[in-house]
Amino acid sequence: MNKQDSKGRVKDEHSERKEWMDERRRAPRLEEKSDVTITVVSEGKHQKVVYDSSKDISVYGAKIHSRLHFSVDTLLEIDFTFNTMQEKITALGKVRWIKVIIEDESYEVGVEFVDTPSDAIKKLGDYISWKQKRKNLNPF
Repeated sequence: MNKQDSKGRVKDEHSERKEWMDERRRAPRLEEKSDVTITVVSEGKHQKVVYDSSKDISVYGAKIHSRLHFSVDTLLEIDFTFNTMQEKITALGKVRWIKVIIEDESYEVGVEFVDTPSDAIKKLGDYISWKQKRKNLNPF
């Protein structure tokens, strides 16, 4: 069912949902594929290393494409490797949601960063800001 906004414009449910999602974002997101190395961390023990990719990222979290299913609240150490950056950025994150793309083969994983050093968050924020400025200067 379509609704009208405060200015009388007709809005469908999809655009209303997207607008709501955008308003919930606490920081800009960079929609860029980058390589990630994921280490499952449990009680201080490193258990499993997985090589996957991120789909989008902000200073608060990331959406990751994975070949493995992670349980919600799993603690992950994530090394991000960006194509245009010489160094990797390491963040600690907790799985907040998981979406099955292809059963037993492909998943989207929502990760919220927790206990990540402030210098790593600053590097990430600087990188996102730099990439967005570049994109705004050259949108093609």
